[in-house]
Amino acid sequence: MTSLHDPLTLRCGQVLPNRIMKAALSEGLSDKQNSPDKRLERLYTSWSQGGYGLIVTGNVMVDRTQLGEPGNVVIEDERNLDALSRWAKSTKDAGVPIWVQLNHPGRQSNPLALGHTPVAPSPVALNFPGAATPRELTPAEIEDIIERFASAAVVCETAGFDGVQIHGAHGYLVAQFLSPLSNQRNDEWGGDPERRMRFLLEVVRRIRARVSPGFAVGIKLNSADFQRGGFTEDESRSVVAALAHEGIDLIEVSGGSYEQPAMMGKAADSTRAREAYFLEYARTVRSLAGDIPLAVTGGFRSRAAMHDAVQAGECDVIGLGRPTATTPDAADVILAGRAETLASHQLRAGMRRVLGRFVDLKSLDGILELSWHADQLHRVGAGLKPDLNRGRIATMVAMLRRNGTTSFGRKRGL
Repeated sequence: MTSLHDPLTLRCGQVLPNRIMKAALSEGLSDKQNSPDKRLERLYTSWSQGGYGLIVTGNVMVDRTQLGEPGNVVIEDERNLDALSRWAKSTKDAGVPIWVQLNHPGRQSNPLALGHTPVAPSPVALNFPGAATPRELTPAEIEDIIERFASAAVVCETAGFDGVQIHGAHGYLVAQFLSPLSNQRNDEWGGDPERRMRFLLEVVRRIRARVSPGFAVGIKLNSADFQRGGFTEDESRSVVAALAHEGIDLIEVSGGSYEQPAMMGKAADSTRAREAYFLEYARTVRSLAGDIPLAVTGGFRSRAAMHDAVQAGECDVIGLGRPTATTPDAADVILAGRAETLASHQLRAGMRRVLGRFVDLKSLDGILELSWHADQLHRVGAGLKPDLNRGRIATMVAMLRRNGTTSFGRKRGL
């Protein structure tokens, strides 16, 4: 029977040394030119020593005029090839495959970009107070974005990365095309589930055609966006069935959006008790995916739950996100049996009775928790150890310093 220690050979021939993946976390650690710098090299060198079978970067954008948040790395061409090569080398020297998560924010573009109009499949704003209404993309612009994904993938391969992961979840542009709530087009890019998935399939095909056969192409896909009238599990299963014929090497299952953040652990108590938020969905797509391995990220904390999921064949890879911010060697902790459960860290706002009159406390708690984990990534990038005693005041100050007052909107990327 399969164990967490077993290697996994992907369709492209790439071999993952074990079944635990460092899932994407949005680092926000680029320099002013949106290029990776020494901080990212330090952070990924730390993770390279953590025992993972695969490391996926966070939120690399394909258009510098469309950022998800301050500090995103952008790949449009080879202008930052040397820096990208050093970033890739930071894990490959340790023998750990590294993939770049490629993304376009669509209507979830950086709210700090004053005067900037986001773009999207349709002019439908996020369901947040003050969210800007995006401009509808033209067919020519859609083709340009598809080409941007492919061009970025080619640069990633040239720089020495082992693969790319297309971010098709969490309400970003690919997910916006898939959802009938955000894609209300009636042309060849929308109008029914088949046309709504066309953008994703064209991105996959364009990338696969431009990179070498041994370069991995994966996708992070929502099980659903958990919104009434939105992208459903049945529609998601249809996407998985279509991807089975497109040369995909790994499907990572997630769920939710920044309007309904299921991926941030805002799950029911019964779901949290099972640890893996999206494992039940993964079971339903095993046969549809064919021989494409499935990764499940979200909620895993105990070695027993990870072991059982892989041994039972419910998924092939365990994705770890936030635990890797405070325990950079989380995979080794589990694989070596150094602990039965990875530590979880939660931060709650103070003055709850007063604040509760003015804000949604669950949302505020979520923002603080994500910002607290982002602080840990910045500390490791600076050559420091995670600060598990960091309090909410320090977290709030750092959050405001990085992002300004719009930090109080939902935080992206973890």
